[in-house]
Amino acid sequence: MKNHFALIIAAAFLASSALAADTTSKASYDAAKKAASSRYAEDKKLCADEASSSTRMQCLRDAKAEYNAALTKAKNEHGSASAESDKVCASCGKVLSVKVVEKEGQAGPVGMVAGGVAGALLGNQIGSGTGRSVATVAGAAGGAYAGHKIEEKMKSVKQWHVAVRFDNGEEKTFSFDKDPGFTSGTAVKASNGSIVRR
Repeated sequence: MKNHFALIIAAAFLASSALAADTTSKASYDAAKKAASSRYAEDKKLCADEASSSTRMQCLRDAKAEYNAALTKAKNEHGSASAESDKVCASCGKVLSVKVVEKEGQAGPVGMVAGGVAGALLGNQIGSGTGRSVATVAGAAGGAYAGHKIEEKMKSVKQWHVAVRFDNGEEKTFSFDKDPGFTSGTAVKASNGSIVRR
């Protein structure tokens, strides 16, 4: 009976030691991954300060290669914990910012025609003879342009641009026609070409 009890205690001790080692390894991997992501973000900021576009592109390529090498090193050093962590959520991230922008609508011929007619009528009231004809044409052209712009404004729509940084360091912006309800710091994951709340 004592031997059986001792075996149970030993098995429990081994299981808890394995769990603690796995937790420590996962925490180390997560810390290494976070450090690599932070370094990559800093490197990208430094690249933006380069003078020419070709130098900026080369800088970004070098930064990405360094980031990938750091991730590979972390995976190799922390073994199965990294694979397990990647399985948990390979497409997870956090919202960096949400911006509401107004997108101009597509204007059709209605605004141009209405504006042109109104402009021609107003132009026709100015001057006499050749001057009146010139004013009518100018009024029609100006009215058509103004009508086109007014129709674009009337058909404009709001869009929500949500910038996300994924756990792998990649940053992407997603557009929504309606308020998605995200704020800075919201935990999200990629789904069907968009993002959803985690």
